[in-house]
Amino acid sequence: MSEVHLSGGCQCGAVRFRVDQQPDNVHVCHCRMCQKAVGGPFAVICPVEKVNFHVTRGAISWFKSSELANRGFCRECGTPLIFDYPWAPDIGVLSGAFDQPDRVPPVVQYGNESRVSWYAHLGELPGDTPTYSVDPEGRLGRISSSNRQHPDHDTAEWPPRN
Repeated sequence: MSEVHLSGGCQCGAVRFRVDQQPDNVHVCHCRMCQKAVGGPFAVICPVEKVNFHVTRGAISWFKSSELANRGFCRECGTPLIFDYPWAPDIGVLSGAFDQPDRVPPVVQYGNESRVSWYAHLGELPGDTPTYSVDPEGRLGRISSSNRQHPDHDTAEWPPRN
């Protein structure tokens, strides 16, 4: 079996991590707590054994979202990163925090009782047109030229020079 090394981090680069196993039981969670935690209609949680999760830069800040669970995030930029039951052997890394989220596809959905009504129709929405072709005001170029997000790979420096 080959070694797995997945990296990721927050938007600003203050927190970076490495995962040394392929996540197991990657799942879409539609529960209301996950919706609020990620500011979206669902979270995609990628469980890995805690012994295979390593913070390589910075420190994760925590919010105790219930008596059972903690949510980890970057204190600098607010990026949600982690779902954790402190006593469990695994930790849930949020898929969007990985540098290559395509490498952690979900296999099941939970919390369907809270799923937003329009979720089933997402595949029907238009979206094959490149963003720049529907950007008459040139926002994409201005955003790209002033992007302060950390790149999707490890870097030696933080904070980045602006």
